[in-house]
Amino acid sequence: MTARSRGPLEGLRVVDMSTTLMGPYCSLLLAQLGADVIKVERPSGDITRNIGDRAGYGLGEFYVNFNRGKRSVVLDLTASSDAGIFRRMIADADVFSHNLRPTSARTLGLAYDDLSPLNQGLVYCSMHGFDQRGPWRDKPAYDDTIQAAAGIATMQGGTADGVPTYVKSPIADKTVGVFALVGILAALHERAASGLGQEVSVPMYETMVAFNAVDQLGGTVFEPPLGPPGYARMESPHRRPYRTADGYLAVMVYTDRQWASFYRLVGREDLLADDRLLTIGGRTDNTDELYSLVADALTARTTDEWLEVLDSLDIPAAPVMGIEQIPTAAQTVASGIFESVDHPLLGRLRQPGMPVTFSRTPPREAAPAVVLGADSETIRAAYAPADGRGEGTTEQTVDPSQV
Repeated sequence: MTARSRGPLEGLRVVDMSTTLMGPYCSLLLAQLGADVIKVERPSGDITRNIGDRAGYGLGEFYVNFNRGKRSVVLDLTASSDAGIFRRMIADADVFSHNLRPTSARTLGLAYDDLSPLNQGLVYCSMHGFDQRGPWRDKPAYDDTIQAAAGIATMQGGTADGVPTYVKSPIADKTVGVFALVGILAALHERAASGLGQEVSVPMYETMVAFNAVDQLGGTVFEPPLGPPGYARMESPHRRPYRTADGYLAVMVYTDRQWASFYRLVGREDLLADDRLLTIGGRTDNTDELYSLVADALTARTTDEWLEVLDSLDIPAAPVMGIEQIPTAAQTVASGIFESVDHPLLGRLRQPGMPVTFSRTPPREAAPAVVLGADSETIRAAYAPADGRGEGTTEQTVDPSQV
């Protein structure tokens, strides 16, 4: 009988020293795909352990979701004994990831040049605020400041006076975490041919600039510009969930066929001959008019009635659901995207699983997040000096706010 797969990354060992959301999201994905992730925490632990920690175990609501499937070891790298354990872990690892500021990494002796001599095959992934070639290279960064600097807050501002606003999700943290995963997997693929590791640097600002600009440059993609920045369809004040007779509905009429079907559905066959609306370019230039048409038409029927008729015409439409409705929605239940997990301390948990499926190497359900240092004894024993002797202490100190 073939052994049950833990996922396509089974056998990969990751030493993760990241905190908060960005780095832990990357290592969560690695763990969900089957990698053995050892989360290295300083004695105070990851700060997110305390967000929503209602039971007092250092297992807050953010932490348990972002740190599933990982082992936890507490190391004080200012002590040479712990630094020695860490260095032996690096020598045994495939991947090392962190979201320290580059200045802090250098101070702690955790820069790529410090660790690569220990392991020529090490894929070293650094997630930080800004590309090191720019004047902001040493600035601290969080999701809010990156949303602002990368143009997302301005783009989101939908008020008449243009007041910027944030996306109500740490979109920069999670997006950068995914880009870090992409970089790590690319470096591992190259290592399979060369046998050599390398440094993968993932700056938040530049990642989100690229993420945002790919559709928002508009006419400024040309040099000199042929029009203003932005995507007219996205910027329309009429692009929103539409009110129906009893609620709200998201409708996305897009292709020539879909618009023709919609015109007939709402009794506007005259628009089939409107030269302004025959192409996607023309419709984009007249987005406000068309979206106003959709908004006015949808008030005539209930949400369920519209869903039935729009589905029959293959026009994309979806109900507007609150977060609390999503776990019990028919599609959610059938897909199994949420996993019910029995946590030994917290009881029954509902947690999002891996949305990507694999035909041969499906990942198993990730183990629950553990308390601070739950695996310290086992990991310390595995990486203790061969002669069993300690390695003393050092006077090195690092400002915790800089890590």
